[in-house]
Amino acid sequence: MSRKLKRSLLLLLTLCFAFSLIGCSSNKAEAGKKVVIYTNGDDAAVEAMQNALNKAGYDGKYVLQTFGTSELGGKLMAEGDKIEANLVTMSSYFIDSSQSKNAMFKDLTFKTDPLEKHPSYSTPILANTGAIFVNTEVMKEKGLPMPTSIKDLTKPAFKGQVSIPNIMDSSTGWLLVQAIISQYGETEGKKVLHDLIANCGPHLESSGSGPIKKVEAGEVAAGFGLRYQAVLDKKSGLPINYVDPIEGNFSLTESIAVVKKDDPTTKLAMKMAEVIIKDGRKDLLANYPVALYKGETIDSIHQPAHTKKFNQPLTVDLLEKHQQFFNAAK
Repeated sequence: MSRKLKRSLLLLLTLCFAFSLIGCSSNKAEAGKKVVIYTNGDDAAVEAMQNALNKAGYDGKYVLQTFGTSELGGKLMAEGDKIEANLVTMSSYFIDSSQSKNAMFKDLTFKTDPLEKHPSYSTPILANTGAIFVNTEVMKEKGLPMPTSIKDLTKPAFKGQVSIPNIMDSSTGWLLVQAIISQYGETEGKKVLHDLIANCGPHLESSGSGPIKKVEAGEVAAGFGLRYQAVLDKKSGLPINYVDPIEGNFSLTESIAVVKKDDPTTKLAMKMAEVIIKDGRKDLLANYPVALYKGETIDSIHQPAHTKKFNQPLTVDLLEKHQQFFNAAK
């Protein structure tokens, strides 16, 4: 090969390499412009948010990543505004606690009309409510009485026939603990919780949807979890019924917040947050039927009979205290 040809090939390779670097740099720059969304939402919540964003023309302009509640909560508390995310949807108590510790969220620039007051840096996106549910066929087969309270599930007749979520892994378990402490106090409540956990045996679940799956499958007769899941099961014809316990139907909300960053994606993230709330609530309300904003309506079957609130603000510190209470009751 002649020297001239070698020089030509070398020049061509150099140019190709240079163009590839330019292309990579351009791709990275383009990726950097995308809004990064972190969420603890389940599949239905993620789908509702994506549908709203895509219909608004934001398809391809964001990256959405899901986390477990504890994992994402840990990142918020530890990383503050250094977190990669521009936009976060998360359990409200984690949003509030991480803001208190890190001052990491911007005040929202759009107006909402919520039923209850919310902080300037966040607004609720969905809510879930706790209740008891039963498999009516298993209840009949085992000759079990219909429970009216969480305490009823501690009776000897329910030994091995109850499933509940573990508060150490699932925020749904916190709804159960709030109900027990509110009704019975910590002393009697610890005995109630101890007997309840004993009746669960191997059916203490790490997922909030674990108990309803056990009840649907007939592995246990009764469980505690998210009320709307049992309502929809009954409506679809499954042998499932739901009970609003006398201890109360407690709820947890999830909120949306924009991370305080000094870059163009922050403005875009704020616009996306507004779209999710204003355009996504219809789908979210269908899957999580708790009215959060004025003008929203839900079917009467989704109205719990004993709506209650815990007598203290919900924070990460309170959650940790209730987790200790749960472990001490075992």
